[in-house]
Amino acid sequence: MSGGLYSTDKREFDKTLDLTKLKPYGDTMNDGKVQVSFTLPVPDNDKGAEAAKLLAKKMGLEEPNVAHHQSLDKNFTFYVVYGSINSTVDYESIHVQTVEVDTLSMEEINEYIKENIKRNIVIVGASTGTDAHTVGIDAVMNMKGYAGHYGLERYDMIDAYNLGSQVANEDFIKKAIELKADVLLVSQTVTQKNVHIQNLTELVELLEAEGIRDKVILICGGPRISHELAKELGYDAGFGPGKYADDVATFAVTEITSRGLK
Repeated sequence: MSGGLYSTDKREFDKTLDLTKLKPYGDTMNDGKVQVSFTLPVPDNDKGAEAAKLLAKKMGLEEPNVAHHQSLDKNFTFYVVYGSINSTVDYESIHVQTVEVDTLSMEEINEYIKENIKRNIVIVGASTGTDAHTVGIDAVMNMKGYAGHYGLERYDMIDAYNLGSQVANEDFIKKAIELKADVLLVSQTVTQKNVHIQNLTELVELLEAEGIRDKVILICGGPRISHELAKELGYDAGFGPGKYADDVATFAVTEITSRGLK
């Protein structure tokens, strides 16, 4: 949605890009235009639209405009509100912990394994705990993969085992030991009340109790997973949205080599 579509703001802005005072961009540099969406438990009427506008003002939006509203049910309405903010951030001072590795192609990963590890590596993945969602783990593990990125089952030098969803941490570890896994992949989609953090923490504790935490590469992923969070919880890496099997495999195989787990 373009900034100019709903904007009637005629103010002049300093159009110089200053990354130490970064603001959102709508259609003019530094205009601070943003769009927020939310649902209110009220009917779709003028009073509800006014409530949405007042809430947007309390969020800090200047001159908010309800750009769209749609009834979801008799007493629930979805709103899209457009406005601007004055807040800025110092982009130059931001430091984010990320997985620093140049992603290899499937063919390059296979060759890397042949040359550096000299055997097939075993990767076991699952959506653990009560998480019943398999979209994430399937995208990484299954042969067809996702968005043109083949899954790990297609890699010649990787033996990939997708255990599916709602796999108890104890069962996950038992299977990993049985298969002599080099890499463990854990997908977490359900995050209400931070249940994913509890489950991920429990897995690390169980691996440590079994004395095998340092013998495997432990990776987690999901919509609310960051590399920084993963490291804090005791994982080797964390992959969020926009990452694929080749990203995960590249990290895994290079980490196996660097840690001497061949």
